[in-house]
Amino acid sequence: MSRKRLFVLSVGLAATLIATSLAPVLASYPGAENGRIAFGVRAADGSANIFSALPDGTGLRQLTTGSGNHLCAAYSADGQQIAYCSDASGSFEIWAMKQNGTKRHQVTHLNAFSTFPDFSPNGSKIAFTSLFDAEGSDEIYVVNASNGLGLTKLTDCPGVGTFCINDFPAWSPNGRQIAYIHAERFDGDGNALDEQVWVMDADGGHNHALTTDAPPKDQVPDWSPDGSKIAYASGPSIWVMNANGTNQHQLTGCGPLDPSPCATGDDFGPAWSPDGTKIAFLRAFQELGINSRPVFVMNADGSNQHQLVAGLRLDAVPSWQARGVGSGN
Repeated sequence: MSRKRLFVLSVGLAATLIATSLAPVLASYPGAENGRIAFGVRAADGSANIFSALPDGTGLRQLTTGSGNHLCAAYSADGQQIAYCSDASGSFEIWAMKQNGTKRHQVTHLNAFSTFPDFSPNGSKIAFTSLFDAEGSDEIYVVNASNGLGLTKLTDCPGVGTFCINDFPAWSPNGRQIAYIHAERFDGDGNALDEQVWVMDADGGHNHALTTDAPPKDQVPDWSPDGSKIAYASGPSIWVMNANGTNQHQLTGCGPLDPSPCATGDDFGPAWSPDGTKIAFLRAFQELGINSRPVFVMNADGSNQHQLVAGLRLDAVPSWQARGVGSGN
């Protein structure tokens, strides 16, 4: 079952977002240097807030506060803003704030399950997933980042009256395409059987699959900063391919057909560093009999895998800040 579906069917939205590690997804943009890594953290009371840390794991900061759930962090290309999802106003909506956690404000007011935001490279638009569709399918929308207006639906199910999943949008660094996860076949319990990485033009046109192999693809596909590659979760492992779908190869974990989670953990949620040399991701595994899901960092070839911040157990998918002129910290 998709981590998102499992979450919704179990203990409610808050737990689902944590269990599915909402966050971004999220295009990684080039920068003069690698900035902070933002991610959600679940507290003992069940709430979740967004934190950030330096790439070496030091300097942990809490960016959101209060009860409820604040997740799905995604940096803008200039590193100065973070889009995120929050149920602070009731239903999960898209919110935004400065990179230091100030000036938090609600962007969408759809009264729907809206998650996984991603800024366009020029910062003018935010793509996200929502159940706003009357048919109840997850679909990808865009709105104006400044005011939440201009709602435009980019995806549709392939047939009239059918149900599908279009989820986890990520803009390409040049702004011309959006990668996402698509599924249209399900078992009797609603589990997706054919989740694959797809890509479409930024206006929703020319949508097509990049992967077709059996293991399910899940959150979240992420473009390398130069736009030449896409990292994605396949089964229990992180994989990378060329942006046209060729040269698919595994970076972490067990074999693609091994059960999930496998011996080394269930890896997902990749996020490239702005300089393209590293990838942050989540690793879900059992540690001393306790469920653990910390952020890990590795070199872009899969070597030197290590936990980002020691002691954190239940994290949400990371997003990596690009730093350059005026990007702040």
